[in-house]
Amino acid sequence: MKINIIYWSGTGNTEKMAEAIRDGIKNEGAEVLLLKVSEADITDVENADKVVFGCPAMGAEELEEMEMRPFMDEANKKISGKKIALFGSYEWADGEWINTWEEEVEDEGAIVVDKLACYDTPTEDDIKKCEEFGRKIAKA
Repeated sequence: MKINIIYWSGTGNTEKMAEAIRDGIKNEGAEVLLLKVSEADITDVENADKVVFGCPAMGAEELEEMEMRPFMDEANKKISGKKIALFGSYEWADGEWINTWEEEVEDEGAIVVDKLACYDTPTEDDIKKCEEFGRKIAKA
């Protein structure tokens, strides 16, 4: 089972989440690769059994538009039938971006295993939730 985590992080909050999710996946014995979106290419989506995408809410509850949005536009063409999970952090509003993102990938035919949003800087409890999120993805 190969699971790739592809994420964008501006302040490090989403990166902390990504690392904890990776640890949870590893604890279940699955093969996991952690990639910043700037290091990823479309084959990292195509060649994975499952893909975990991470991005904080930006602007008016949107994905980061210089790297993550263009990557998702390309990835959306390759995710039909694939198990996907979504995560990220937010600091304002109600975290609606994660629900919009879920609808987007479901509209492309992805199977959303789970999603996780953390408010602001992940707390110790949030990190534990991220590790559990990773374990759940590995088992899905």
